[in-house]
Amino acid sequence: MTPTPQSQGLNNIAGNWQFSPSSTAGGSTSLTMAGSITQTGKVIGGAMHFDGSSCFDSVTTIALTGTLTGGKLSLSSTPVNGQVTTLTGSVTDSTFSGSYAVTGGCADGETGTLTGMKMWNITGSLNSTFTNTGNQTFSGVAQITEGTAGPEGNFGISGTATFTNRCFASGTITSGVFPSGSYLLGTSLVLAIHTNNGTVTFHGTVDESFGQIMGDYAISGGTCDETGTAVLGDSSPWDY
Repeated sequence: MTPTPQSQGLNNIAGNWQFSPSSTAGGSTSLTMAGSITQTGKVIGGAMHFDGSSCFDSVTTIALTGTLTGGKLSLSSTPVNGQVTTLTGSVTDSTFSGSYAVTGGCADGETGTLTGMKMWNITGSLNSTFTNTGNQTFSGVAQITEGTAGPEGNFGISGTATFTNRCFASGTITSGVFPSGSYLLGTSLVLAIHTNNGTVTFHGTVDESFGQIMGDYAISGGTCDETGTAVLGDSSPWDY
């Protein structure tokens, strides 16, 4: 990923972020927030999505604006169904620690602590093993490129893939915009791989500590439709 030009002494926080809120007001215990952070000097923007909330639709983009001053980040959203979300805390190039609060609307009064992590750029080669519900396996290798942040907060994924599957040998990965096509949003990776005998769709979660992406897949639109689980492993270290 090409670094964003920064003023001297400022952290470079632009990138794909995954946040984990912990409510202190009886809110959801499985709430997450993910999306992109953009940066021009001290001016910060964001496009995020809440997941696990009964008050926010996960498809709705939450636009954030704010400032970075001396390692302190402050962001505030435009209203979403009357709800305004604020984030404040300390940030480095790759981590955030602070708090969040929601005022107005359905989630009014929701507050808590907030931690965040900037995700690695996953451009490179991904070796994969697919196991269907009948415990039969096939393997694949995907050569992927992570694009720049889009207005929905996701990072489009494009590339090619080869397989040992009996029904198809290769496919094309088409970049998309959340929630369709191929994209990365926080730790969530979705691949739509188009072959000459159906489409392989993968939904997985990036685990940077193990360099793996684990999830579910489905093959549809061809003569070998099936479902199962898949593990994608990076063959070279991911870079920030």
